[in-house]
Amino acid sequence: MRFAAVLNQDGGTLRTTDLPAFCEQMRKTLEAAGHSIDIDIVAGGDIEAALEKAAARRGVNVVLAGGGDGTISAAAALLMNRKKALAILPAGTMNLFARGLGIPQTLDAAVKSFADGEMIAVDIASANGRPFVHQFSVGLHAKMVQLRQKMEFGSRLGKMRASVRAAWVTINNPPAMNVTLSIGEAEIITRTTGIGITNNLFGEGHLPYADNPTGGVLGIYIAVARQRGELARFFLDMARGRWRDSEHVEIHQSDRAILKIHSAAKKFRAVMDGELVRLDRETTIEIHPSALNVLVPARAARAKAA
Repeated sequence: MRFAAVLNQDGGTLRTTDLPAFCEQMRKTLEAAGHSIDIDIVAGGDIEAALEKAAARRGVNVVLAGGGDGTISAAAALLMNRKKALAILPAGTMNLFARGLGIPQTLDAAVKSFADGEMIAVDIASANGRPFVHQFSVGLHAKMVQLRQKMEFGSRLGKMRASVRAAWVTINNPPAMNVTLSIGEAEIITRTTGIGITNNLFGEGHLPYADNPTGGVLGIYIAVARQRGELARFFLDMARGRWRDSEHVEIHQSDRAILKIHSAAKKFRAVMDGELVRLDRETTIEIHPSALNVLVPARAARAKAA
């Protein structure tokens, strides 16, 4: 296979990686397995243009994207409904989409897994036509990300600490919004502190990621927690993957949902794959089954097919 790699030098763990040495080792690993690779190392502001160029190259089978959530989401959007596959170099903080695909969580191990990897088709979702691979959320998560962006951190561990601090501030002053959520024929009118809509249902007993990336459904999670103690338990349940047992979240699933915001929309933002985006007063979220080709370890491909 021919790889076109785009690495965001400002993103995730790549900021503290010896990129020339890493790229040389990546080239050796893939070429030893009979592949070829072109590598572009770019600044964060140039990442989308570089990904577009890589996706447009003739003869390329795999676009390898390295960086945080924003980099991976941008690459997936470009490759949706195309034959080229996405290979995810897990350089973000949590790498939740990569975890769901069974990709090793260290850079060198991920590259080794691509050497004999296999292509599979997985689901991708969209919000008002904008693709996302992991989650669209409003309320609690969006406020936490807004607060975290105002904090300084220079490493993955620093970002995790900033997330904890932002979560604590959010718990003590939670947002609340009036919404209508249409799920199939059902219509839910409620006041909630947060809603997360995910590309397939989250698995149980681990970090929030989908065990089945080809489930063909949106996971719809409505927070019913409002008081400080309830919110603290909600965040704890989320971190431990105790969704079904939690009394602080209501879970639905569908292939399509429409979210209407009745509160002043200008007060709120949304988060898509970790990035803050403008929240429209009405958002249609849909699942697109098997619309994204990804490169995964051979053992993961066999597990998904079983």
